[in-house]
Amino acid sequence: MGIFQKLFQSKEQKLKAQKYRLGMEKTRKSMSSLKEVLTKSKKIDEALFDKLEEIFFMADIGIDTVVLFIEALRKEVNHLKIEKPIDLENLIVDKMFDLYLKGDIIDTNIKFNESGLTLILFVGVNGTGKTTSIGKMAYKLKQDGKTVMLAAGDTFRAGAINQLKVWGERVGCPVIAKDEGSDPSSVIFDAIREAKKQNIDVLLCDTAGRLQNKVNLMKELDKINRTIKRELPNTYYESYLVIDATTGQNGLNQAKVFKEATDISGIILTKLDGTAKGGIVLAIRNELNIPISFVGLGEKITDLDYFDIENYIYGLFADFFE
Repeated sequence: MGIFQKLFQSKEQKLKAQKYRLGMEKTRKSMSSLKEVLTKSKKIDEALFDKLEEIFFMADIGIDTVVLFIEALRKEVNHLKIEKPIDLENLIVDKMFDLYLKGDIIDTNIKFNESGLTLILFVGVNGTGKTTSIGKMAYKLKQDGKTVMLAAGDTFRAGAINQLKVWGERVGCPVIAKDEGSDPSSVIFDAIREAKKQNIDVLLCDTAGRLQNKVNLMKELDKINRTIKRELPNTYYESYLVIDATTGQNGLNQAKVFKEATDISGIILTKLDGTAKGGIVLAIRNELNIPISFVGLGEKITDLDYFDIENYIYGLFADFFE
């Protein structure tokens, strides 16, 4: 276990590590041949690097990211003069840390305003689990002692408005909503005014996720952002992009579109427990330079966790080091 030993120093750490391990089982199985390849290979050569590339492709790390990763691995092998394939075990893990962190210490915690309202905007296409993530976030914040309000800014689907109302009732949060087809920015405007009036700590805002017309999407998000900045001047707010991990590279393409449309402070990666494509974490970080802030590792209301790179990589390689 060695390299991951500190993940098991307390009961809480053990439970979290186990959650990642169980949640990433499908991704880990897609990389299950890695240990066999390193164990059975006689030498480190291009044939071995080709096999490693194929394994990482299967985890949906992405072509560009895999090429970069393998090149970094190859350089380190030459630099350290590693000769035995099995000795690549720890090096692969180290290089994955390097690829994600890029020398930075990444703080995934929500940046709450010291006084007044903290606003969090949620963007993403329909079906990614955006509204469910808002509900789980609301529950998480309430457990931490925050007062929370929800804004039903996805006004183009009555289903989205109703779903958010259901979450509001379930969690015990007020929901600001208007009729289907209303101007989304007007909902956010009303929600900010009401949240201030009620001295709410955190306002969670849903938005529409239509990609059919990127121009309209950009206009809507721009109007929402202008409304927020006008009503909350000189105030920082988070903008989380929600991506369904099971969509793999399609999720990466979605992220590129939304990054053009609005500033993204972090990613909420849902359904990580239901996919063999968990390598998308590394692809998003490498290609878009956006950190993963939260991950969904189950269906329960408590299954929205701050992203932890050490537990993520443990989830990928738990079987490998046992």
